Amino acid sequence: MSQAYPVSWLFLLFNLPAKHSRDRVKVWRRLKKFGAIQLKTSTYVLPDEPVHYERFQSLAKEIVDSGGESALVRVKEIEGMPYAALVAMFNEARACEYEEIAEPLTLLIRGARDRKTAPEAFTNQLQKLRKRFQEIYDIDFFESSRGEELERLFRTAESLESNREPERKGQLQAEDYQGKTWITRPRPEIDHVGSAWLIHKFIDPEAKFVFARRRAKHQSALSYVMIESEFSHDSDCCTFETLIELFGIRERAMLRLAEIIHDADLGDDKFHRAEGSGIDQTLKGWAKQGLSDEEILRRGFQCLDGLHAQCKRA
Repeated sequence: MSQAYPVSWLFLLFNLPAKHSRDRVKVWRRLKKFGAIQLKTSTYVLPDEPVHYERFQSLAKEIVDSGGESALVRVKEIEGMPYAALVAMFNEARACEYEEIAEPLTLLIRGARDRKTAPEAFTNQLQKLRKRFQEIYDIDFFESSRGEELERLFRTAESLESNREPERKGQLQAEDYQGKTWITRPRPEIDHVGSAWLIHKFIDPEAKFVFARRRAKHQSALSYVMIESEFSHDSDCCTFETLIELFGIRERAMLRLAEIIHDADLGDDKFHRAEGSGIDQTLKGWAKQGLSDEEILRRGFQCLDGLHAQCKRA
């Protein structure tokens, strides 16, 4: 859904006879799959979006057909519960679900680094965890911080997976990537903005950038800094560094800039460059202020233009 909070909420109130235990379980599973949160007994809420309205409407009909009662209500505000409090409830629910895969994913990464996990077992387990992550991500309506942390972990895991595969041969040519549409997730941070800036400046001047949680509507777009994307982290390199290597960019200022973005994105202080952390925090702050992804990208480009100029002087 959009970055801005919804102007209203959808409430599903229902009642099923006690003897209909199977129907109760079925309804509960559907609500959980929808990402609805429970406010009171048999009262569930979702952000007011067309797809959520259709789901609640369909479920309400099923409840009535099963001999129960239901009501679908749209409200603009809840007395005693501001938007932020309700959003926090959604984020807390998603964080709990993300936590279920955080530990096995961390252990999987540790096993891969220690060479204790067979490549096939690593790939199979990663696919299962990635599938579950995508299910949660699809109902993470307010993009909880825990989801962003896990997304970084998955990029780390995928870089380890790529290390087990044959190395990509040959350098990519910029002329093969002209006039493309490039897609990344909403609320871009330093590696997303930096990579887009690099693409625009050095690879595809006519590049079009779109933001979406999934690629369903942009099948022909080239993805970057996303799970299972064409361009992402590789080993201990951020996407910005990966693009520099793949396209053979050797400008010294860009290599300095890559060190800055690496340290800001991965937070490992590998190059002892702190200049990028302020830009990264600013990008996150603009997202919290509700700026559009396009505006964050535009402003981020201006920041990187200045930082690039300074790197040239250095």
